[in-house]
Amino acid sequence: MNKFVKFILVSFLALFLLTGAFSGGFVVGHFTSLGAFIPNFSLPGAPAAQATPQAAVEATPEDLQQLFTPFWETWTLVHEQYVDQPVDDVALMRGAIRGMLEALGDDHTSFMDPQEFQDANAGLAGNYEGIGAYVDTTGDYLTVISPIKDSPAEAAGLRAGDKIIAIDGEDMTGINPELARRKVLGPAGTTVILTILREGEEKPFDVSITRAKIIVKSVEYEMKGDIAYIQLNTFGDTTSRELRDALKELMAQNPKGLILDLRNNGGGYLRTSVEVLSQFVEKGQVALYEQYGDGRRDTFETLGGGLATQIPMVVLINEGSASASEIVAGALQDYGRATLVGVKSYGKGSVQNWIPLNNDEGAVRITIAKWLTPKERTIHKTGLEPDVLVELTKEDRDAERDPQLEKALELLSKP
Repeated sequence: MNKFVKFILVSFLALFLLTGAFSGGFVVGHFTSLGAFIPNFSLPGAPAAQATPQAAVEATPEDLQQLFTPFWETWTLVHEQYVDQPVDDVALMRGAIRGMLEALGDDHTSFMDPQEFQDANAGLAGNYEGIGAYVDTTGDYLTVISPIKDSPAEAAGLRAGDKIIAIDGEDMTGINPELARRKVLGPAGTTVILTILREGEEKPFDVSITRAKIIVKSVEYEMKGDIAYIQLNTFGDTTSRELRDALKELMAQNPKGLILDLRNNGGGYLRTSVEVLSQFVEKGQVALYEQYGDGRRDTFETLGGGLATQIPMVVLINEGSASASEIVAGALQDYGRATLVGVKSYGKGSVQNWIPLNNDEGAVRITIAKWLTPKERTIHKTGLEPDVLVELTKEDRDAERDPQLEKALELLSKP
């Protein structure tokens, strides 16, 4: 077994076995020195330091016992010397897992406690309570990827790239963005004040937002003259079914072209992205590659049965189009199936497994691969470049103009 894998498994097993299991340990008074970690050494007047708890040793494979010795020593020292007793063993256990994953140095590999795991899945399930925005928790500050359509965040004018530097007057500098995200969530009807740092603005400014129950509509659609228009807001549990129903209704009206709007779509499930792409590309085409660290590669292919595989298409993207949105847009661009209009996409091209832990103890999110488009382009941290660059300015927003959509309609209306 790979030593790193054993390291993870042993950590999980030993921490669960030892939660609340021992009360003895090192007692060295107010001063702790190297002597605390040397067998048979004690400060004057202090009891001799005890050995690492036997349960911990037995739970650790022999070839890793020396590696884990500082961990168990630290665990015991905390239980014996920390000023506020008793300590919360569950919090220590979760903190140890969180720190282990953070040590990998990957922004998208992390631990989610039970509440975080529930919150993270809420939007994909279709509803939750908060301000209604997809956010990035991997930078120095909690950063908006995109506001959800018709949400309090959208009504308040939040935009992709907005950094939340304070919440209710509390400075978020140095605060884990995941903790900041949880502060933004809250019961419907309550108010949160966000201090926003926005590119192009001279000074930060406050935005007051009343939280609400957020209903995430996966698919919205209409005919715009003789052009079919579909807006995908997420890649969730019901997206594939909703998209198919929308296409049945729209294609029955014999549209001249189709616009797929992926702007401000922060992504979702990988399988849903393949199902969505399959509506526009013939069966058996490469949807994406998953590239693993050891050189292995998995190939995902389209499923067939698509309802709109021949109609001319334009795909709208912007800085809020991320992850699953980029999988779909990148493949359609590679095949020349659609023209991409807008601005460069977000650039989220790594693949995470969300693995629930036993007994509802949360989940670990582990980056297992990076994905490549059918032409083997990597999108991670680079994004997709549109075929036709069209910006949406502040003046456009204020005047309720949409030049990106207008360009898409223009392209599809040409003879």
